[in-house]
Amino acid sequence: MNRPLIVIYLCVALDAMGIGLVFPILPALVREVTHSSSVAPFVGTMAALYAAMQFVFAPVLGALSDRLGRRPVLLLSLAGATVNYLLLAVAPSLWLLLLGRAIAGLTSANMSVATAYITDISPVATRARRFGWFNAMFGVGFIVGPVLGGALGDYWVRLPFIAAAMLNAANFLLACCTLSESRRPSHEPIQLAALNPLRPLRWALSTKRLLPLILTFFILSATGEAYGVCWALWGADAFQWNGFWVGLSLGAFGVCQTLVQGFLPGPASRVLGERRAVLVGIACACLALTAMAFIRQGWMVFVVMPVFALGSIGTPALQALASRQVNVAQQGQFQGVLMSAVSLASILAPLTFSAFYYSVQSDWPGAIWLLVVAVYAIAWPLVLLGTRSLRPAQAVTA
Repeated sequence: MNRPLIVIYLCVALDAMGIGLVFPILPALVREVTHSSSVAPFVGTMAALYAAMQFVFAPVLGALSDRLGRRPVLLLSLAGATVNYLLLAVAPSLWLLLLGRAIAGLTSANMSVATAYITDISPVATRARRFGWFNAMFGVGFIVGPVLGGALGDYWVRLPFIAAAMLNAANFLLACCTLSESRRPSHEPIQLAALNPLRPLRWALSTKRLLPLILTFFILSATGEAYGVCWALWGADAFQWNGFWVGLSLGAFGVCQTLVQGFLPGPASRVLGERRAVLVGIACACLALTAMAFIRQGWMVFVVMPVFALGSIGTPALQALASRQVNVAQQGQFQGVLMSAVSLASILAPLTFSAFYYSVQSDWPGAIWLLVVAVYAIAWPLVLLGTRSLRPAQAVTA
């Protein structure tokens, strides 16, 4: 494995660890500053604000990474994440929490730029495997981060945010000192029209063959928001979990997902094909979520987790399929558009899921997972439609 890949994977792992540190304890922080016992709407609003800023700026940052290079945009996003966590660590009021999330959303180009970076340096035949390791490293961060964050948060609710700021600062220094540029920056002047956040989206939507895949990313991203908004709340309401147990459950999921992403995407793509791998992943996620809706004991969550983790088996295949739809010169722009679709879903989904959870919280908290299954079901026909005809692999390297 070459050094740029190692650095990118370490950056992804550290970034995931920073996210995981605060994930189990964020509802407790919101409860502290709002003095409210029903924090689901506030958590959903914070997630939606982050996504709204990301929706506006992620396509712009993706296009800028095509012109200026991946490295400076990645460094900017890491610096913004550090500022966000520092604000969360010291914020005495809700509006400062919202400001921190807005700054993080504005500069959050980590994943789209890192994905474009891997695309830059990877032959077509190795992309599914490398995207699998990319997601596996994110899982590694989620093994340590949530458990440590839950334990630190039970000691002091602000401590995980300080730790996350330190991790992102270390991530920034690592990338600054060791990460080389993956593409030659363009010397052409940047046109103001290129900074229009809707321009890349209009470009993608004007290409009919891209629409189903963009909608698929939208749907799958919407389902992922349910976990960020509702997992800690569900654990506390259904099983009376404290921060440590919420973190432990997320760490256990990180172990399962790391094993799945590290070893199964390549063989699954070869045996099933990339298209079927995506569909099998959706089916596994739906099966696990249905079981989670009805379980009544906390230990049962850990039993279901291996099947739940298998739901991510198709993610690298979907990323590889998407990367083959445009040529090399447009990868940053296209990845930015996909991140824009992710962010648009992340604006609507937290508000929807938090409102639904608030309505069922006292009677049946697990009902939230059945709603997620219903959203997942929409992705199945979109995958079938969007992968009927693929660009030849040779077109990617033209």
